[in-house]
Formats: sequence, C-alpha cells, structure tokens
Amino acid sequence: MTLSNFSFSIIIPVYNRPQEIDELLESLIKQNFSDTFEIVIVEDGSENSSQEIVNKYANELNIQYFFKENSGAGASRNYGMQRASGNYFIILDSDVIVPPQYLSEVKKALKLNYTDAYGGPDAAHKSFTNLQKAINYSMTAVLTTGGIRGKKNAVGKFQPRSFNLGLSKTAFEKTNGFSKMKTGEDIDLTFRLWKNGFQTQLIEKAFVYHKRRSTIQQFFKQTFSFGTARPILNKKYPETAKITYWFPSLFIIGFDVSIIMAIFGFNQLLYCYGLYFILIFIDSLLQNKNIAVAFLSVITSFTQFIGYGIGFLESKFFKK
Repeated sequence: MTLSNFSFSIIIPVYNRPQEIDELLESLIKQNFSDTFEIVIVEDGSENSSQEIVNKYANELNIQYFFKENSGAGASRNYGMQRASGNYFIILDSDVIVPPQYLSEVKKALKLNYTDAYGGPDAAHKSFTNLQKAINYSMTAVLTTGGIRGKKNAVGKFQPRSFNLGLSKTAFEKTNGFSKMKTGEDIDLTFRLWKNGFQTQLIEKAFVYHKRRSTIQQFFKQTFSFGTARPILNKKYPETAKITYWFPSLFIIGFDVSIIMAIFGFNQLLYCYGLYFILIFIDSLLQNKNIAVAFLSVITSFTQFIGYGIGFLESKFFKK
C-alpha cells in the first residue's frame, strides 16, 4: 500500500527529561511545513513530569499527552502509536532537536519513493558542547562505524534507529511495533519489517540534531548495551549476522595484544593503532574545525570500541 495523503503523528517517549521536551517542542513550532501534524508525548512513569512544559505549547501545537507506568521506550512508543490519529508515525527521542525543514523533507522523500519505514541521520548542532560533538562524530563517522547511521553510500539495506524513525500505521499494525527488548529494539523491528515484506530507506535530508547528554562513563554504558544486543539479534535472526559486527571486539583484543607485544620490543602493531587514532583526530578536526573536539573524538571513539566490543563478547560467550 502506498499512501497518497500523509497524516503525520510524531511519537515522543520521555523519561525524567522535561528540558529536552521543551527544546524539541520549540523546534517543532518552527517547522516550515504547511500540513497539520499531531504530536503524542508519552511520559514513561517519570518522577520529573513534562506536563507543565507540554501545556506551554498547547495553543501552538496539536499535542496529546499521556502518562503511564514505566515500561521502557519501546513499549512507550507502541503506546503512543496505538493512540495516535495519523497514518504515518514519526518516532523521535526526547533528546533531539528538529531542523525547520525536517517534515517537509520527509514528505518529499516519501512521495518520490514510498516505503513503510524510514530512518534519518543525526548531526551535531553548533550549540552542542565539545563532548556532544565528539560523541556525535564517533557514532557517525566512516572511520568509526562505517557511516552506517546515515552515510548513504556506506549502507546496503538501511536499518533505521529509533531516535529518528518513521513507520506507517499499516506496518505498525502488521508487526505490532517494538518488541520487549530494552536495547536493539529498533533493529529487531527492522528485521521484522523486512520479514513481512516492508521496505526501509534512509532519508539523508531528514536529519535531526541529537543532543546526547552523556558523560564518557554514560557513553560507555550505552555502547556496552549496543554490544550486548547484537549477539541476541544475530541468534534471533541468523541470516542477518555479519563478520563486521565482530570488528570492535577484535579491535580491543588486538589493542591488548599490541601492548603485550610492545613490552617485548615489538612495536609495529601499536604504531598501527597510533596511526589510526591520528587519522581519527585529523578527520574530526576537518569536520568540526575544533582541536578540543578532535582530541575528545579520539577518547570517545576508543570508549565506543571498548564498550561495544566488551558488551558483544560478554553477551556472546558469557550470557545464556
């Protein structure tokens, strides 16, 4: 089925982050989009409610607000889609800011090439902190992730991520939306979409500014969770497993080996790692035009490899 008229419902789960909702709703007011659209805020059992913030925008935006017991982001997204009135759902994380052209670009892309699901890239806004820009670099750069989160030439069949994801009502009803997985639930949904004959695409121009409020320690925990999810997905969908999913773990093992070799006077492998991190520094410097961000990008990239690599190995070999 191809939609001729789009009715967008934007689904936003939130947990204890009213300030993020304030910034996101402020950005949605500024959309250069002539059609009407609905916003569904799902408060996932927060102690620090966003209702007062939502009320501030009630006269400017078409908002529904729901409060429910805490059950996680995936279940909250399903809850919102079940109550939305649109025929195409746009799912955003609460920590994103949407550029003015976002909805127009989504509609334009879907009219040219309709798919029942899409994903968009994330970018770093100029107002972000140096650490936020460095984390964004590590998550999106070709040198670190192969550009799988938004570089069109670097991907095959695109796997949308839940911070910026579109899903038709038809596809939601067929797949029942997100599973009960706490991490990797967006990739799980993509695989089930494909199994049910639905297509996905990357809409390059439908990017959002992803304002991750993370410390290095929080970023490690996040990437560790990503790593633990992948073996579970590989077991659940063995036809989707790829050797590339092992790369972060092999990177960390190789780094440990390089240090041991250096102790015995064999420095060649350690030099290779040094060269790689120099390339990351240069690439980030060229992209961000900021030495501090480039330096932090080396730290966040190494953190990402450690977190994902250890999480993958633990989930693969030590978790039942």
